[in-house]
Amino acid sequence: MTDKIKVGLIFGGNSSEYEVSIMSAHNIYEEIDTNKFDVYPMWITNDGYLADDADSRKVLDNPKMEVANISNIIELKDRPEIDVFFPIVHGNLGEDGCLQGLFRVLDKPFVGDDVLAAAVTMDKEMTKILAQRAGVPVAKWIAVKRFEYNDPDNEKLDYEYVASQLGSDLFVKPSNQGSSVGVSHVTNEKEYKVALAEAFKYDDKVLVEETVHGTEVETAVLGNDKPIVAGVGQIINAKDSFYTYENKYDDDSTSTLEIPAKLPEGIVETVRKNALKVFQATECSGLARIDSMLRSEDNEVVLTEVNALPGFTNISMYPKLFEEIGIPYTDLITKLIDYAMERYDHKKTLLHKHD
Repeated sequence: MTDKIKVGLIFGGNSSEYEVSIMSAHNIYEEIDTNKFDVYPMWITNDGYLADDADSRKVLDNPKMEVANISNIIELKDRPEIDVFFPIVHGNLGEDGCLQGLFRVLDKPFVGDDVLAAAVTMDKEMTKILAQRAGVPVAKWIAVKRFEYNDPDNEKLDYEYVASQLGSDLFVKPSNQGSSVGVSHVTNEKEYKVALAEAFKYDDKVLVEETVHGTEVETAVLGNDKPIVAGVGQIINAKDSFYTYENKYDDDSTSTLEIPAKLPEGIVETVRKNALKVFQATECSGLARIDSMLRSEDNEVVLTEVNALPGFTNISMYPKLFEEIGIPYTDLITKLIDYAMERYDHKKTLLHKHD
């Protein structure tokens, strides 16, 4: 019998999505195929330290646990040689290319996007620019950098000016955050100023976008060179609400997920085709969830963002969409690890060609 593949499951991290990461890791830890894989949980605390093996396993059952022992991530103390990493660290430092760069330095395969795709998809403005290049509609926007925010005379701080460009109904969001953290819906000058201050708590670049009225539609992509696009799910929010952090993860959420979405076939196919275009334009590999708005006035599908490391909680859209097309959670985890190994082997082959 061949030895099991040793999987380093990395979760937590110094991020606004710390709790979501632990929930995702818990599910993966419980559902991974233990006939094929030995799992070594690696809890990165809020302080940015890697807990030892024992504490990493305990926190999956008790997310509020305090860490007692810490060690440097490069040393990987108390663990055997890892064959492949499975990062499920959401948000900054986890899905923005930093952790992916560490794996490249360690010369190890890892699940999910490579360095470039991770960095690009974490930045909502860069994603928009590449989506436009691929011919996928996006909401109109203005980017505000911190140096502009610190200049009281900058016209981007003037609600009337921004409203003249984008309309009076706006969303303000950090360019590099996920799970709707720091996002505000504004319709007047007072709200706009408060929203900018809130968004700049999380990033040095903030996007101001026109509001696209409609419902959120999402699809999931799996694979490397020949990716599979799942069906489409729809998020039904309570009236006058948007898909906030609480609506995504709280038990008393006012949002419901409809899988598959009850939409005309033509719209479903547009969502799926756009998702594939964006996945390839941003050079994603392994996995991504592509979020869009189905605009009410004309049924146009408008890209919202690319989530290159989507949630894997028990209510997350990504695994649910693949389960709906016949890929259950455990098999999905296996496929993601297989794709990580495939990409790593391909890169090794390219390097050896030039030796």
